Amino acid sequence: MMGVGKTTLGKIVAKKLNLEFVDIDSSIEKENSMKIEKIFEKKGEVFFRKEEEKQTLKYLREKNCIIALGGGAFINNALRKEILKNNISIWLDISIKVLNKRISFSQKRPLLDIQNYQKKLKEIYAERKCIYKLANHRIACNNLSKNDIAEKIIILYEKYKN
Repeated sequence: MMGVGKTTLGKIVAKKLNLEFVDIDSSIEKENSMKIEKIFEKKGEVFFRKEEEKQTLKYLREKNCIIALGGGAFINNALRKEILKNNISIWLDISIKVLNKRISFSQKRPLLDIQNYQKKLKEIYAERKCIYKLANHRIACNNLSKNDIAEKIIILYEKYKN
């Protein structure tokens, strides 16, 4: 889900584990030489989702790294199957109340680039939550610091690795 801290936590965890960190949204931006909001504006969400799938599969198959998926990537059936097959997936679960505090009306959130973004955020949250539950693990993040969450992720990673 957008705004839960995937990129921030991914960087912390990757550094502590001495692994490469890949942010799929940044990878898409680099590949297309434009920001995500411009990709949505000029090429549309369908194009973005195809790029998201391509970039995610590339890193899942080629690298041993920490990947921060885009907020909607796990919704994609093909990606989800590939992720669950040979990788560890962690749902960073955060309440809608906390998300609302973190996310303000911004062009950096193309799916929320509307007048009543809080209503849209609730809709996206409700739609995605049932699919996020399919992840291998869940971390309830509401009352945890980013370092506490990172430590929980590292523990899960170490268990998975062994």
